[in-house]
Amino acid sequence: MRRIPALALGLLLAVPAMAQETKEIGHVNTALTNLGLTRSHRVVVERFDDPKVQGVSCFISQARTGGISGMVGLAEDPARFALSCTATGPVRVAEDARRGERGERVYESDTSLFFKETRVHRFIDEERGVVVYLAWSTRLVEGSPYNAVAAVPLR
Repeated sequence: MRRIPALALGLLLAVPAMAQETKEIGHVNTALTNLGLTRSHRVVVERFDDPKVQGVSCFISQARTGGISGMVGLAEDPARFALSCTATGPVRVAEDARRGERGERVYESDTSLFFKETRVHRFIDEERGVVVYLAWSTRLVEGSPYNAVAAVPLR
């Protein structure tokens, strides 16, 4: 029985460095569901900090499905979101931050029970001195064209 907690801990430690803390800033209801007896459809705004770029906070807004299926986690949220990142202090990129055309994942959020997530990848444009963040949606079979981009200058 003791192997299960050790295995779970091992899996958690194997996850790449991603945003340490995500904080819900607020939300607005977009449609009342089941006469107000269940959670309404809404747009949620969350904040996360990039663990390898000091002085940057990103804000992502995402549609969340309400109703009974949304309350119990069975709903598939729409792949629609917006992203804005801003300098909150001196911007410093860690030496071990991944560079290159594939970037590095800094945020992810499940948007359905199986095989769909919203992810944010960081790219570093050394030539222009900018950190670029790309939000996109995964889907198991056909993928999704929805995306958003934000850029923060290095100072």
